[in-house]
Amino acid sequence: MRNKLLDYHALAEKIKQWGRELGFQQVGITDLDLSEHEATLQKWLDNHYHGDMHFMERHGMLRARPAELQPGSVRAICVRMDYLPKGAKFAQVLRQPQLGYVSRYALGRDYHKMMRKRLKALGDRIREEVSTADFRPFVDSAPLLEKPLAVKAGLGWTGKHSLVLDSQDGSWFFLGELLINLPLPVDQPQPEQCGSCTACMTICPTQAIVEPYVIDARRCISYLTIEHAGEIPLEFRQAMGNRIYGCDDCQLICPWNRYATPTPEADFLPRHELHEPDLLYLWSWSEDEFLRLTEGSPIRRIGYEKWQRNLAVAMGNAPASTELISALAQQRPNTTPLVQVHIDWALDQLEQRLAATETAAKPARLTQRLIRVIEKGLQRDA
Repeated sequence: MRNKLLDYHALAEKIKQWGRELGFQQVGITDLDLSEHEATLQKWLDNHYHGDMHFMERHGMLRARPAELQPGSVRAICVRMDYLPKGAKFAQVLRQPQLGYVSRYALGRDYHKMMRKRLKALGDRIREEVSTADFRPFVDSAPLLEKPLAVKAGLGWTGKHSLVLDSQDGSWFFLGELLINLPLPVDQPQPEQCGSCTACMTICPTQAIVEPYVIDARRCISYLTIEHAGEIPLEFRQAMGNRIYGCDDCQLICPWNRYATPTPEADFLPRHELHEPDLLYLWSWSEDEFLRLTEGSPIRRIGYEKWQRNLAVAMGNAPASTELISALAQQRPNTTPLVQVHIDWALDQLEQRLAATETAAKPARLTQRLIRVIEKGLQRDA
């Protein structure tokens, strides 16, 4: 029995080494008991914080019962892959409302297939070592509470924004899991280190963090721009600013993210079209161009209609100009009813601001005219 235990410890160390060789920045192991999270999950669902993500309610407590997803599994091998692009210009884009802000995780290639492929390679390598190994990889692809699993596996602690935080690298990383039937030794969780800090709660543009660790998705800009299929509620449109796909504010303000290391993965580097994109340029894309230029990107899955909806809101929040108004008005007849609702809102916002600007400019123009008249009079008198 002792030798067997020692063998599993040695295997766990090998697994972590193989994971690092596959490009995962961190690998941890945990058991599958998430029963302590069931009551919290049920309360969140009862409060309808999942919005119209009906799959959350449909799967219910299955998310907290990983063993039911892969019968026979007793451990989760949890991995982390960093995605922060080098030279990411967060604040610079947010400060320029004529540009479209895309969440940093979506600037490069979609992570789902890449990480799943590498997790499968890790499982195959384990099976070469232990022929009885049975496993199944997950990358945000099944009803699974992946963040609590990652915390139990020692990858970090749960921040008040509900994301996993690591003391060395912040929160700019993706998570993946390999459920497996081997009784590997488990890792210890990190201590919670947010303390009294509530910066993420304060900075949220729509106050979606309704209490520490609890997100009301119906208020969250990431949910509104990605998951939500209908009209964006009026009360949140101005708060969206120029965020056209996702939102990073709660991560940007987090003190722990000062320590984050840029990703070594070339696939996560920003695409030129999305790094600092002008809203008018993005608005000019046809559906074919949208599909071509977002191929292999997570953005593609929201579809052209929601893409245009999000852009219309951002344009309505941009500095008013006749060019923006013209572009929206010209495209309006070619869009869906959902997009037209947001175009009409944007046009109203832009026209109001443009009219206010022109009204404010009238006294200045009158003053300049008066000065010219006075100067002409003085010249005649001379």
